[in-house]
Amino acid sequence: MTYRDFNLKTVTQKFGLTISDRINMFSAVPELEPSSLLVEILKENVVIALGSNTDKSRSSMITAPILIELRKLLNHQIGLFYGIDFTVDAEKGLIGNCDFLISRSSSLLMLTEPVIAIVEAQNEDVNASLGPCVAEMLAVRIFNEGEGNPNATINYGAVTNGQTWRFLRLKEQVIEIDLTEYYLTDVNKILGILASAIQQAI
Repeated sequence: MTYRDFNLKTVTQKFGLTISDRINMFSAVPELEPSSLLVEILKENVVIALGSNTDKSRSSMITAPILIELRKLLNHQIGLFYGIDFTVDAEKGLIGNCDFLISRSSSLLMLTEPVIAIVEAQNEDVNASLGPCVAEMLAVRIFNEGEGNPNATINYGAVTNGQTWRFLRLKEQVIEIDLTEYYLTDVNKILGILASAIQQAI
């Protein structure tokens, strides 16, 4: 079993989680203004990515530039990891590659202090990718505890197909899922939520 094999039902049952559906969970989070460079990159890239219409094209041409912009806006004080193996607990099925992991450490050579797991929705199905995202968020918690940070009880996740974003928050045994969907036209809000998640994770 790997992260991709989980759905919301199996991951909540296996790990004893409770789901809390919420609307506008991040409504109070301020927006973050993107650079003119990101605006121009997305203007060019989105057309190509949607024309190709593959998970790979959306991931590399839409999601990655947004996350690189986030790192720049935060003065390069975070780490960004793309497609790395994140095997944490094989017996529990917490194995496999993560699409994106964001860490509070600026190190790019070694993953430390991951706080956000971002899952690329397969076949553009955002809801079907919520389960794998929760599994990766649990793995982030276990990883941090193993690294001597037992107080890291809150972490965040996002599922995106490039165009649409959904955000999650794990607090102890409750997984909060924001039912609000954010679109590329809301890129300021997407950047703001990601930045806030990094600051709020403990």
